[in-house]
Amino acid sequence: MIVQNNNTLKINGVVKEFPQALPATLADLLEQLNVESATVVAELDGQIIEREKFDSTTLKPGQNIELVRFVPGG
Repeated sequence: MIVQNNNTLKINGVVKEFPQALPATLADLLEQLNVESATVVAELDGQIIEREKFDSTTLKPGQNIELVRFVPGG
């Protein structure tokens, strides 16, 4: 019997499992992914999240997150 992990998020179209525990907030997720919050725009279930709210935006299993990174240069 296969046990389904409830600690999953869909990030940029790819389902990612978090075996230990789901990151509590969007800021925690970015930290785990080694993404600097100043260089990213985040959309959670179709809604853009203001950078100032990354720390207070809680995550739930199954949510859809789109991260768009800004890269300096051309």
